[in-house]
Amino acid sequence: MTVLVTGATRGLGLEIARSLLDGGRDVIGTGRSENDAVRGLRAEYGAKFDFFTCELAQDGDAITNVLSSALPAEVKLTGLVNNAAFAYDDLVTNVDTERLERMFHVNTIVPVLLTQFVIRRMLLHNIAGALVHISSVSAHTGYKGLAMYAASKGALEAFSKNVAREWGPMGIRSNCVVPGFMETDMSAGLDDDTRRRIYRRTALGQATQKNSVAATVGFLLSDLANSITGQSYHVDSGV
Repeated sequence: MTVLVTGATRGLGLEIARSLLDGGRDVIGTGRSENDAVRGLRAEYGAKFDFFTCELAQDGDAITNVLSSALPAEVKLTGLVNNAAFAYDDLVTNVDTERLERMFHVNTIVPVLLTQFVIRRMLLHNIAGALVHISSVSAHTGYKGLAMYAASKGALEAFSKNVAREWGPMGIRSNCVVPGFMETDMSAGLDDDTRRRIYRRTALGQATQKNSVAATVGFLLSDLANSITGQSYHVDSGV
């Protein structure tokens, strides 16, 4: 079983890649550049982990070319984790069109292109595979300054549900995992008071743990979830 994981160089993507490797899967990671974390996975897991660089902010044709070059036709993909994302947080009255368009490109359009590529590869090899898209609790619960980011993730969830309907007859499943606020680089800009207010809104009163999110991703990719598709699983400390 080989799973393609985007944004695998840090944060949640790195946690997902490691969790899948520990579970016995082969992982191909992507990111903007190779870093110490990636080199560490190579050293620890050897041939079970591969990596290629891909700048997701570039245009769609360029991304497709990178994918085709890095993943030739003989590579059999059983799963995809659309994890990479770009966060643009601001009040909607302050919208910067360039940053907004970049966010929707990375968070919504690129996952569509990756899904297209992976489904075509699954069909080529007659694989009943699984897709997991990483959404955000902000698409379900309002947070000041996150309206635009939430919109990009809400679109991803709608896309996933419809992909599940389109490709279910071929045995291909599509689900979302909806994490709450985690201690990652994406949330590093929050001050301590904001963090405390966010965590107080949860039933557990704490940050969402990356290993819990990664384990849920692994479950949805596994045969244990072979009757689950078109769903959004919340892993958010009880928001």
